[in-house]
Amino acid sequence: MLFTVTRTELDALFGGDRLATLPAAAFPLRAAGTEGARLLQTVGAPTGTLSLRDPDPESGLLPRVREVADADEDAGEWPVIGWLLNAHLALDPDTGTVFAVDPDEETVRALHTDVSSLIHVTVRLQRLLDTFAFGGDGTEEEAGFERLERAVDHIRRTTDAVDSLPFADEESVWSVVADEIVMGQRFAHGSPGAVSLHG
Repeated sequence: MLFTVTRTELDALFGGDRLATLPAAAFPLRAAGTEGARLLQTVGAPTGTLSLRDPDPESGLLPRVREVADADEDAGEWPVIGWLLNAHLALDPDTGTVFAVDPDEETVRALHTDVSSLIHVTVRLQRLLDTFAFGGDGTEEEAGFERLERAVDHIRRTTDAVDSLPFADEESVWSVVADEIVMGQRFAHGSPGAVSLHG
């Protein structure tokens, strides 16, 4: 694992009702015993920005990449574990790498070196969205946006020092999410950030 992520930490930050996991039986045999699948089963990820994929109600399995996008034979068999912006997230069971699959652009690009990195970035950005508050008047609000930008840049830098994939360039889905957060978007209704911006 590139990052240490534990269920205890996530429970303390978000509470158990905000965490999603995937059942072991949802993974194809080739992936079920991998470290990435184990993390998604036992640790999970906070709901909000990232959505973990629901298994098919009939088969109980996660869809394969070939069911959601054109892909080569190997990538086509990877399980789709989640959804972020316009991209399906797929787990390569052989390497543990998480890929972003864009069905419209028909692209498959590496997004995380391993699942611990996916959970780490999701936790850090979701926690920021849940707790950040801007100032009250116009001057304080401007300073708030500067603080927000510094906080997002800190997440980018500390992640990049361990895994360069999530924020590799401006086109990566996490870079787009980070830019939207810096602009004051993505704050859920009722969160301190949304309340201080919109009342």
